[in-house]
Amino acid sequence: MAKLALVGAGHAHMTLMTNIKDLIDQGHSVDVIGPGKRHYYSGMGPGMLGGTYSPSEISFPVQRMCEEQGATFHLDECVGVDPEKKLIKLKSGKEVAYDVASFNTGSSIVDDIVAPDSKDIYTVKPIERLFEGRERIFELAKKDSLSIGVVGGGPAGVEVAGNAWAAAQEAGANATVHLYYGKSFMKRAPDRVRNLTKKILEKHDIQFIGGEYVSQVSTGKITLADGTSYSDDIIFIAMGVRPRPIFEHSGLPYGKDGGLLVNKYLQSPKYDNIFGGGDCIWFDPQPLDKVGVYAVRQNQVLNDNVMARLNNEPLHEFKPGGSYLLIYNTGGNTGVLHKFGISFNGHRAFAIKDYIDSKFIKKFKPDYDN
Repeated sequence: MAKLALVGAGHAHMTLMTNIKDLIDQGHSVDVIGPGKRHYYSGMGPGMLGGTYSPSEISFPVQRMCEEQGATFHLDECVGVDPEKKLIKLKSGKEVAYDVASFNTGSSIVDDIVAPDSKDIYTVKPIERLFEGRERIFELAKKDSLSIGVVGGGPAGVEVAGNAWAAAQEAGANATVHLYYGKSFMKRAPDRVRNLTKKILEKHDIQFIGGEYVSQVSTGKITLADGTSYSDDIIFIAMGVRPRPIFEHSGLPYGKDGGLLVNKYLQSPKYDNIFGGGDCIWFDPQPLDKVGVYAVRQNQVLNDNVMARLNNEPLHEFKPGGSYLLIYNTGGNTGVLHKFGISFNGHRAFAIKDYIDSKFIKKFKPDYDN
């Protein structure tokens, strides 16, 4: 009947990917495009760095999940779209035709400050890079001293700093972790959350370096805007994220950050056969934070609306919901929690995060992969 293309095998597509067999039984064909055989759940990535989880525990075997239900899985990346010809353009040069397409291509780290050909520098996305960073910490652990730099003063920087410390502790390294936070630390967080976070990182002996933004990162070196430089053996880049540059050059309406513009139905206002969810979209009714909770909340609506569009049925409105639970993994099975004005840190905060994240994994992870 119709050709469905799922571009990206991420959080917001999980429900759709579990229903591929139903779509094929209805007579539709399904193509799924993903950069890896497995998809890593970003909310548990820092925990993988810190050693709480193994890579297999926080990832889904998306290629096998899709192919076993009859979909065609393209181990590839989307680099463009021709919405008039209804074609997805892939990095390999191939093209995938569609009648309906849904995008969940995620986001990438702003890494413009990294000098070309630099070594021992790890971005927090793709998530797999965090495990590579962990392995490098273990390789260098026998040095007399190990210096780890983390660039980014937001939640990602906090989680990576805390878990880089945890990895170094496990490796038996004589390590120092530097957190370069620019001109503000956790600026969007309530004061109490900021203070609780700083307190727990200070317990981990993490050194805070701020006052100036980082202007360049190169092998073993971090340079601030005022010219001051610091030496670090391993450097993690945990700055802001932005949608991958797919939509701006494809003739599709896009938002202020370059993300696919979607309406209340998670649908392109210009092309009603195109949908999207997660970090790659700009939700026109109201800007949404780049946090995984929205991709999780969008799952069912995106599933229902893609199916509805395939079968010419009415669409459902996505309602973002109110304030969401914030929990940061600060390493060593500790965390910081905030919701409805209640904030606390420690092991209990992490235990709550672990329960919620593990529940999401269990919901979509096939039994054979446990």
